[in-house]
Amino acid sequence: MKITRLFSFTSVLLILFAFISNAASAQTVPNQKEERRERTIDEIKAEAIHRAEVGQYPLIALDPGDIRQALNSVHTRDKDEWAAAFMGVADRYFNEAKTLEKTDPTKANADYIRAWRLYSFGRWPIPASPGKQRSYEKAIEAFLAHARFFDPPLEVVRIPFEGKEIIGYLRLPKNAKGPVPLVLAVNGLDSRKEDLAESFGAILPFGVGYLAVDGPGTGQNPIKVSENAERVLSRVLDYIATRPEIDKNRVAMHGVSWGAYWATKMAIVERARLRGASAQSPPVDKFFQKDFLMNSLLGNREYLFDQVPALMNILEGVHTLDELGEYLPKMSLVHQELLGKPMAPMLILAGVNDTQVPIDDEYLLLSKGDVPKEAWINPHGGHLGRQVGVWPDPRIFKEVIIPWLVLTLAPEPAK
Repeated sequence: MKITRLFSFTSVLLILFAFISNAASAQTVPNQKEERRERTIDEIKAEAIHRAEVGQYPLIALDPGDIRQALNSVHTRDKDEWAAAFMGVADRYFNEAKTLEKTDPTKANADYIRAWRLYSFGRWPIPASPGKQRSYEKAIEAFLAHARFFDPPLEVVRIPFEGKEIIGYLRLPKNAKGPVPLVLAVNGLDSRKEDLAESFGAILPFGVGYLAVDGPGTGQNPIKVSENAERVLSRVLDYIATRPEIDKNRVAMHGVSWGAYWATKMAIVERARLRGASAQSPPVDKFFQKDFLMNSLLGNREYLFDQVPALMNILEGVHTLDELGEYLPKMSLVHQELLGKPMAPMLILAGVNDTQVPIDDEYLLLSKGDVPKEAWINPHGGHLGRQVGVWPDPRIFKEVIIPWLVLTLAPEPAK
């Protein structure tokens, strides 16, 4: 497959100008002042089934029938009740898969995938109760059972870090000749490294490997979000440099939402070790201000449920809404005096109608630094630039992100 440069910097500026003009008139988002409350359990159930039917996050690739079956057992917003309902459906597929591994490996693998996605939704958005934690543990078990069918194989890496360990999933292209380029992929608030590992299999045929890790505060990451939590990702770069199969001079990052924040920050503080970084809807400055928290994130309807509780959970020492409002501004890249410093090349992806990360943050990021950036801004898109039925997550990933990363990691032309 031939990969060509997606955008010129001049065309990006023209596109941005048009989109900025359109942004003021976009009216597809509900009146936020009327939507300050979380969904009721009945509203959550109806919205979850709808999203499963149309392939909308966080129910991409989940079967609507499975969702309906699980939700029949959900009557309240109790976290353990939710987890038990989805584990009950997922267990059936997981147990069937174990019996079929030798006689029908294709069906077994499909069952493991189905179980993994159901377990994962059982712990969504975060494993904030014993039941949801158990569902998360089962999700990892089911994913790793699915990963046993990978070719080339998946390697679980364990990187020592401050008396604990960073767990990541590494896959390298098959039959590679010499060190290969690599993408370090970091998840968002409620996705996990398992999701990234599944998606990034698409980059292997281009001769590029990946290492997927959970971002600070999420999944199996050993630390929570703080002003210097990027150190955990710098440690991953240290590890990458020790692997002879990887070309340490051709490493890029990809991050989604909160992971995009880390990709952006690393593009600044680790620019010498990164060929580039792609970032989907990275929070930069306005996202971290208290008025955005109170007027857009609280009770946000683009998010299925519990965005603010999930956000509090990933931050170090934050337990209340007031503490969250006080803490978030410290994470701003403007507050940290990083925005505007030299940085690695970037691809910024976003949607003008995003209610979870303000588009103003992306325009600000595009205007700063010392090198031109490229942009993919969907004038009708929401968070991550996604647009139901037009630009779903898988299409953006395969048609925009993968080509940019492959081109960015291509060998330098001979001089």
